[in-house]
Amino acid sequence: MVGPMSDAERDAGNRKIKVGFLVLVAVSPPLISLQWNPTPLELLAALGGGILLGVLLVWYLGRLADQFTGGSRRPRRRR
Repeated sequence: MVGPMSDAERDAGNRKIKVGFLVLVAVSPPLISLQWNPTPLELLAALGGGILLGVLLVWYLGRLADQFTGGSRRPRRRR
């Protein structure tokens, strides 16, 4: 029988999801820009913008998820 997930396993899984989401968002702008034959500098700019956007989205979604799940940053309220 399988027991509940440990905190380390949950943290590792969350980290993998965040990295996967970040990679997906970061790679999208350079792939879209390939339609217009960009220069290498333009590709790097698109990648940098995608990474910045990905980091901001992961940060925002993490804060949003903490609000709904009562994450470790917020004390849980008793009813």
